[in-house]
Amino acid sequence: MTSFGIDIGGTRTKAALVDTEGTVLATAEQETQYEEAALIALVCDLVEQHAPVDTPIGIGSPGLASADNRSIGWMQGRLDAVEGLVWCERLGRNACWVLNDAHAATLGEAWLGAAAGVQNALILTLGTGVGGGVVLNGELFQGPTGRAGHFGHITVNAHGAPDIVGTPGSLEDAVGNHTVEDRTQGRFPDTADLVAAYEAGDQDAAHRWRKSVEILAAGLTSLINTFDPEVIVVGGGIAKCGPLLFDPLHEAMERFEWRPFGKRVHIVPAKLGGMAGSIGAARFASLQTQQASPS
Repeated sequence: MTSFGIDIGGTRTKAALVDTEGTVLATAEQETQYEEAALIALVCDLVEQHAPVDTPIGIGSPGLASADNRSIGWMQGRLDAVEGLVWCERLGRNACWVLNDAHAATLGEAWLGAAAGVQNALILTLGTGVGGGVVLNGELFQGPTGRAGHFGHITVNAHGAPDIVGTPGSLEDAVGNHTVEDRTQGRFPDTADLVAAYEAGDQDAAHRWRKSVEILAAGLTSLINTFDPEVIVVGGGIAKCGPLLFDPLHEAMERFEWRPFGKRVHIVPAKLGGMAGSIGAARFASLQTQQASPS
């Protein structure tokens, strides 16, 4: 049996045809279209070209999934075209399921990536903002409104300015790429430039980068104390900094993390890169279809 996953990204929309053993049989990628008719045409085209008839389809998208995972129930101000859109009706396929894009990436990493075989894991995506997902007892936890795993909106400074959802001093605003220019008083336009200066020995850049990493470590410590995961997977564009991120992060965790019984939580880079969302969406479609089928 195969399943087909689509990940609607801010820039590119990616797709993968995957079998039940986790073999990726085919992939495709197109530029994301924001206008509703064009976006629908894009997704329909991917399905018609790459998803055999009767193949379960999963769609990872920005926004909060509806309770039945048939549409995005809430998405305001970013990709309005998907809100309330019931994809199974548009595609003419009954076995079509929808979930949040970060949740899709979480399932991908939990199935075939850095958290494979782990029952309890957190996945964070560090990029323009901060997203993520939660795997509890081997299953994706979405929460009753789909908000679970939105780690960017935890507070790391109670007196900080409200973020896009109203959270004061959020992790997303403290470490996300979208605030680097403001956080460095215009010295660095983005994380890549900040880290390059840090690597080159710029003392001001080193101070600012290490401060961001310490805030991230503090946030991870809170999440560890909340969920008690076995592993935390870190992905997204900022994670591509490699040791320049993970070395100071591990140093900070040595100071911050509560380690009863001498056990530490492993913090590891994501493995699936940009295909995590489409692979996870395919996995979600397969699992949902199995659950919906008569026993």
